[in-house]
Amino acid sequence: MKIEDNFLEPRKFNALQNVMLGDNFPWFYNSTVVHKDEISDKFQFIHGFYIHNVSQSSHTTSAPQAVISTEFETLKPILEIINPISLWRIKANLLTRTSSINEQTFHIDIDDFRIFSENLNHWRTAIFYVNTNNGYTEFEDGVKVESVANRLVSFPTQLKHRGTSCTDEKTRVVINFNYYTI
Repeated sequence: MKIEDNFLEPRKFNALQNVMLGDNFPWFYNSTVVHKDEISDKFQFIHGFYIHNVSQSSHTTSAPQAVISTEFETLKPILEIINPISLWRIKANLLTRTSSINEQTFHIDIDDFRIFSENLNHWRTAIFYVNTNNGYTEFEDGVKVESVANRLVSFPTQLKHRGTSCTDEKTRVVINFNYYTI
């Protein structure tokens, strides 16, 4: 696991933060936080910057196409630094303030490792923190990474982790990157 503070230079970070926290950024309601089949009153708002579209049909001969957001260019400063060879998914999460910290379920972002079995160690997850708040990311071994604006934590994709809500700001906003690197 690697934690990098002040990941982007201030000018680039401020530009990204202003877009993400601005009144016109397109957030979409998601009735679950981790698993689509979970039953709870937890919800979040999401924005899919990049979603690898794996074909569900074995009869298809064309390569699957990715779904790319019109806001994708906002991430260019981060992508230039992490320099992924391939992307699986980039998704932003916005959790609203709660009266007490709500911890989500431990999970991995890519849950079908059969797709990646040959090169599993090259798949990474990175979480970029857009704003500072008292929420955090916790790993199954008990390590907690505080939500600090302009911080990036990266780790092997197979590490289970969970996010939380916050109680001291209106929102907790992070961007999750799932990518292949050497």
